[in-house]
Amino acid sequence: MSSQDDGLYAHSPNNTGYGHDAEKFSNGEGNFENARHISMIAIGGALGTGLIIGTGKALAQAGPGSLLISYCFVGLLVFGVMASLGEMAAWLPMSAGFTGYATRYCHPSLGFALGWTYWFKYIITTPNQLTAAALVIQFWLPRDKVNPGVWIAIFLVIIIVVNYLGIELFGELEFWLSSFKVIIIVGIIIFALVIACGGGPGGDAPGFRYWHNPGAFAELYAEGPLGKFLGFWSVMVNATFAYLGTELVGVTAGEAQNPRRSIPKAIKLTFFRILFFYCLSIFLIGMIVPYNSPDLAFANKQSTSANASPFVVAATVAGVKILPHIINACILVFVFSASNSDLYIASRTLYGLASDNAAPAIFKKTNKRGVPYPALALSATISCLAFMNASTNSTVVFGYFVNLVTIFGILTWISILVTYLFFLRARRAQNIPDSAMPYVAPQGFWGTVVCLAFVILISLTKNFNVFIRTKDSDFDYKNFITGYLGIPLYITMLFGHMLLTGSRGVKPHEADFYTGKDIIDSQEADYLEQEQIKNADSQGARKFYNRYVAWLF
Repeated sequence: MSSQDDGLYAHSPNNTGYGHDAEKFSNGEGNFENARHISMIAIGGALGTGLIIGTGKALAQAGPGSLLISYCFVGLLVFGVMASLGEMAAWLPMSAGFTGYATRYCHPSLGFALGWTYWFKYIITTPNQLTAAALVIQFWLPRDKVNPGVWIAIFLVIIIVVNYLGIELFGELEFWLSSFKVIIIVGIIIFALVIACGGGPGGDAPGFRYWHNPGAFAELYAEGPLGKFLGFWSVMVNATFAYLGTELVGVTAGEAQNPRRSIPKAIKLTFFRILFFYCLSIFLIGMIVPYNSPDLAFANKQSTSANASPFVVAATVAGVKILPHIINACILVFVFSASNSDLYIASRTLYGLASDNAAPAIFKKTNKRGVPYPALALSATISCLAFMNASTNSTVVFGYFVNLVTIFGILTWISILVTYLFFLRARRAQNIPDSAMPYVAPQGFWGTVVCLAFVILISLTKNFNVFIRTKDSDFDYKNFITGYLGIPLYITMLFGHMLLTGSRGVKPHEADFYTGKDIIDSQEADYLEQEQIKNADSQGARKFYNRYVAWLF
């Protein structure tokens, strides 16, 4: 095996895109240390500015009732996507990620379209996150004092260095950054609970007062039940954007030690964290901020800094003075972690495409640390688009990029669910029982169909507001194009690949469930043997942490 294909991204001789080099696996080199990295990166991908900032706009548009229902419902859809991916990843981890599963179990053209769609998503998201970091710093240093291009350059250099130095550094850094994000969210939840119970400077305990006045459901674009429904549906789209990124555990699956245990654990814990972090935060913010608050309306005119956060609005309403600076610093950590992981995912997705022969072979090259440096170089170069924001008006362009990212993310979810349906059909055709699976998605076939139907519905209606026109407004063609451009692009890649390559779908009885499984089984046996030795020497403190604290981190 050449040095280019060694280490973390090692493939079997037939280059099917699974597993690791067995010796490096057993030595703990070239992959994530253990389940804590996979688990924290899974939740870290979901905790971002969509929760800490984006919920303010959603609350103002729809009210606390719509906000809570929408986030809980979309959280269930996300769990369906995660569980579907988890069943496939636990059976056979692949370094090509879910694009590899689409190719192996469904259709090579689906793998092609999914891979490029996912890469498009992250090469747009990375410069957008860098822009967000510069905007956050402007909370303290306005652009007339320091050009935002300076901060973009600093952040970009740091994340390139972190990604180039290998998976060990990246995994450890993201673990601690994600842990810090968890601590931040827990602190915000405690703060909101204290305010709701009357622990603020004024001693006022709002409780469910704002659910009654101004009410639980706000009217949007129309009056009466129609307006309340439109407000509710607008939050469905907002919640979808907030949850984007949870599927990245599928990208890390091929780089985990003992993935048969770590992947299902990450999937299960992600569900409970969604309930705890998202739904509880949403519930509490609806208790302490009225949706018609003038401060909330002001926050929605802000860009990315702490002024835009509904939790800062809650602090303002309660009379707490210092919190905006603290939250702004926390947001900066959020966007740095997001930009770091986004660049990582962009480079690994391009590597996976090359491994699947869907991108030029040069992107399969890796250095001795297992980093696909050509893929990293191209993704980092495209991230330089962030420097467009050194000018004043370019942030509008990136607002449209965010719109584009959302549709690419939703198309990824749709592809994962479709792939799982074909995986499940093939597994049943080949008489592979549930008892033989390391992890089984609890929603089953019909639950996956329901998830798929709702995700498709959200994708088609995500920019419904462009169709709602008043006498004084024109058709917003820019939002329409950026909101739906991903769909024809995805369809073109899917059917274009079919026509050019003549590829055919995978028949259920011919789906390959076993190539590479023996390597994974051997790696798992070696890892479990090492873990038994470690556990024999563990003390009471470690056992206490694993049992009572580790679920949170």
